[in-house]
Amino acid sequence: MEKAKKGLELIIKYFPDLSAGQIEQFEALDQLYKDWNSKVNVISRKDIDFIFEKHILHSLAIAAFFKFNPKTEVLDIGTGGGFPGIPLAIFFPGSSFLLVDSIGKKIKVAESVARAIGLTNISVAQTRAEDLQNKKFDFVLSRAVASLRVLWAWSSPLIRRAPGHADPRCTGLLCLKGGDLTKEIAESGCHPLIMDIYPVFQEAYFLNKYLLQIC
Repeated sequence: MEKAKKGLELIIKYFPDLSAGQIEQFEALDQLYKDWNSKVNVISRKDIDFIFEKHILHSLAIAAFFKFNPKTEVLDIGTGGGFPGIPLAIFFPGSSFLLVDSIGKKIKVAESVARAIGLTNISVAQTRAEDLQNKKFDFVLSRAVASLRVLWAWSSPLIRRAPGHADPRCTGLLCLKGGDLTKEIAESGCHPLIMDIYPVFQEAYFLNKYLLQIC
């Protein structure tokens, strides 16, 4: 209980303008995921007590760098139990999120958690990103799913380009990654914008954690 309290305080520390309703939704995630994790292993057992820092706040790194305007359409590929999609859907209630994963039991967890906290801007599907057809999104999200080369191959056909935007952060693939990315970026053939998370979230966990954007 004490870890959960401190974890929630960490979210509020970095996002002090959250509404009471949003705080309540974030708070509820702790017990919901603990309950589900006892049945379906969607979060590492060593990380479950640190869900606020290692999963929720990490997901919200995207919100620290990007603002999703109302009606923004977002795809979360390989969402697992709902990260980063569920925390971001709480943060951006005016945007719509499609969470996909090829593993049915994980999608069931994400759907059940979203329903339990009353999220109405999320839909889920058991599918692979490469099997989505005739759909376009403003942003595609990924967290520890695949290499940058593979992620871009999956994502590129699904991104809705918006020509003429002055802000380069208006669309694209956003992926959360860590460690030395030199080789992975070189092998991808991409030229991502690399954002260092640690200067924003000054917790030891976020050392060498990055948010990458490819347009």
